[in-house]
Amino acid sequence: MPHAIQIRQTGGPAVLNWTAIKVGEPRSGQVRLRQAAGARNLRLHHPDQLTQHPQEFAMSKTAITSPELAPPVGPFSQAIEVGGFLYFSGQVAQDPATGKVVEGGIVAETERVFQNLSAVLKAAGKSFDDVVRAGVYLTSMSDFIAMNGIYAKYFTQPFPARTTIAVAALPLGACVEIDLVVKA
Repeated sequence: MPHAIQIRQTGGPAVLNWTAIKVGEPRSGQVRLRQAAGARNLRLHHPDQLTQHPQEFAMSKTAITSPELAPPVGPFSQAIEVGGFLYFSGQVAQDPATGKVVEGGIVAETERVFQNLSAVLKAAGKSFDDVVRAGVYLTSMSDFIAMNGIYAKYFTQPFPARTTIAVAALPLGACVEIDLVVKA
């Protein structure tokens, strides 16, 4: 009877090495790992699917930066392209000229957020039509209707998937932050 092997990722960000750390009896729903006979690759499979992956593979990622925005203050990129998708960091209503959140409440902030997202989309050669998922973070759910009115101006059907989450606070005292996932 085959044994299940738990694996752990090691190596730097560009190369991932997989190392067996525990062997035991397989349980329903676990991913099982087995050595392919006479081959130097592994077959990772779920009960309903079989795919081949080399023991070692490279993952390339590219930072996307808009010259229209202020550079990030922390150790993060405005967006990263990897695996056929662009993952956008959350944007708040930071005015690139002043570095401060725009004044005027949720409507003005949401408009500025979309201008910032548009700048990063432009740097990536993409548009709002390429967005597949949006994450919206609000400090007050009472701002949802006003935010949604601005949001609706930027997307057409089929609309991207979306999650809206109420949070205690956002960077720079903003009341809205939006991140995106975009098809590369």
